[in-house]
Amino acid sequence: MFDWIIANWQSILPFIAAGFAAQIVDGALGMAFGVISSTLLVSVLGVPPATASTGVHLVECCTTAVSGVSHALHRNVNWKLFFRLLIPGVIGGITGAYLLTALDASITRPFVMAYLAFIGIYLLVRGLRYPPKKHREARIVEPLGLVGGFLDAAGGGGWGPVVTSNLLVQGALPRTTIGTVNSVEFFLTVTISATFLVNIGTQGFDNAFLTPVVGLLVGGVLAAPLGAMVARRVAAKTLLVMVGVVLTATSIYSLGRSFGWF
Repeated sequence: MFDWIIANWQSILPFIAAGFAAQIVDGALGMAFGVISSTLLVSVLGVPPATASTGVHLVECCTTAVSGVSHALHRNVNWKLFFRLLIPGVIGGITGAYLLTALDASITRPFVMAYLAFIGIYLLVRGLRYPPKKHREARIVEPLGLVGGFLDAAGGGGWGPVVTSNLLVQGALPRTTIGTVNSVEFFLTVTISATFLVNIGTQGFDNAFLTPVVGLLVGGVLAAPLGAMVARRVAAKTLLVMVGVVLTATSIYSLGRSFGWF
């Protein structure tokens, strides 16, 4: 593998940079790696959605493992919330992975992106008005895990934007919410990857596909520990504003692509 990377380093380098940047954002804000990576594979390289989602989730098996351990070491994980998200997220991920191999998720994606753009704007406004009178424990958790896992598998990304943003809307503490959602994502991505491989095998895994996947993997693993550090050290107000900006921008862009605006 290392010999192959060295032999193809010029073509891999841009994807290493993209994976590094995407994982910094994801580790610090609890979202964006899957969305950025899937958009790159599908829109730029023309990889089929199911194959692209498989590749992204294989990469995330490694990046989320490193990120989850880093968040745990920085005490960014709410373990009660972790276990409430885990099982529903896995169930939703398996369901979404099965459906993506047979159905086109483009029908529902515009509605989801429009909803997330609205949530992003709300979080941006809420961040500018931070701090609230008090933080409170999120009440609606298990349904978020189920929907987030489903959309993550079916759309190639969505766990972070759906789950993190909606928990923050409910008043959860930004640092532990981001750390917990990132930690659960490891188990989600392993389950989704296994489901995809059982259903579609390794079809489409040629050099043109492996180059971006390996690049994203290397960049993502290098950046994963740094994201947890950023989440711990950056003020909650700043995190909320950043989440709002990233979620709004990525959702509007994805929505525009769905309608052919970009």
